[in-house]
Amino acid sequence: MSRSASHSVRCALAAAALCALAPARAGGDVAAGKAAFRKCASCHQVGPSARGGFGPQLNAVIGRRAASTTDYTYSDAMRRSGIVWNEQTLGAFLRGPGDVVPGTRMRFWGISDAQQIADLLAYLRTQR
Repeated sequence: MSRSASHSVRCALAAAALCALAPARAGGDVAAGKAAFRKCASCHQVGPSARGGFGPQLNAVIGRRAASTTDYTYSDAMRRSGIVWNEQTLGAFLRGPGDVVPGTRMRFWGISDAQQIADLLAYLRTQR
């Protein structure tokens, strides 16, 4: 097999692998995300009266710089992270908080279900 054909095959396999990892409903389900948020609600709040407590409030989290709310005391690691939360960074953080921000104070094992992450992101997009 020629080099260019081999490269094409590798690219096709990589694209297929990425598609297989994509969530079933890329946009996520808001109602399912709201239900999934219950596990987050022990530390995080959303809605008109949301405020920081054991974790920061998550209103308008997508598009927000990490460690930027004034009603929560963030870890040094989170303050230094330089992250702006978008669907990719937040999705990765939900999968493995310590992998994305080593030294974070968030004590959560992470979510391995890609669909549940997509659903949570869909719900969080509604929380302005």
